[in-house]
Amino acid sequence: MWWIILILTAIGIACGVLIFVANRLLPAEPKTLKEAERISQHLPGMNCGACGYPGCFAYAQGLASDKKVFFSNVCSTVLQDNRMLEGIEDILELKIDRDALKKKAVVSCSGTCENVAVYAGVGSCKTANRLIMGFKRCPYSCLGLGDCIKVCPQNAIRIDIDTNLAIVDRDRCTGCGLCVQECPRNVIKLVPADSKLVFRCNYRDMRDIPGREKCPSGCKRCRKCVKACEYGAITWNNEKSIPEFDLTKCQLCRACVEACPNGLIVELDEIDKRVEVNLKS
Repeated sequence: MWWIILILTAIGIACGVLIFVANRLLPAEPKTLKEAERISQHLPGMNCGACGYPGCFAYAQGLASDKKVFFSNVCSTVLQDNRMLEGIEDILELKIDRDALKKKAVVSCSGTCENVAVYAGVGSCKTANRLIMGFKRCPYSCLGLGDCIKVCPQNAIRIDIDTNLAIVDRDRCTGCGLCVQECPRNVIKLVPADSKLVFRCNYRDMRDIPGREKCPSGCKRCRKCVKACEYGAITWNNEKSIPEFDLTKCQLCRACVEACPNGLIVELDEIDKRVEVNLKS
């Protein structure tokens, strides 16, 4: 029996040597991994992906590698929770101005685009968009089938009973961005929470798509809003051929609102009134 004991002893010694060698040769555990483990304890663990990362631990790894990620990929859930926010501030040694980072979702479509087809398929914007490019004349308009409603954790989105357009209840919206990711036409945008205006046209191509041209109620590209703004808050994007707004410079003088011939620049307070009407209906 002594030879069995000898074989087992030799195997044990060999395994020990292999473990020793592997411990010496294999790279050490990255410091950022331990840091990510600490950070992840102060994240919601929802793995919703709204921050742009596939999950909370991946987001924690991003923060561990570069703490500036928090400002470019904000987790709205952390901003709403004092305990989580304080934990992140302590670990990353940051001072976070939550008010400056808070976002709200807005719908960049007026809802006045006419239908060019009758759609009787699955009640999903993604499905309708894939099958027949949607049923609206404008290929970038809101289809109003409610994909955004299904993913909103705050029940902050409704479909306007008159325009069949998605509208956002800003009091409920936390700016998580899930609706932005879900919309197949990129109609929903995140804007600073204290924004006063929204540009309600989403047409992005300078050339019209045959059979799906922009609606008559869309942006005329007249640039009147740019000329009307005295504060430099509106510039013209030559590539997309649409106006762009720097809401930090906006003084809410309403000159652009009055200048727009199709009424596409709207005060968010007016949209809030539409939300109230729909809540009562």
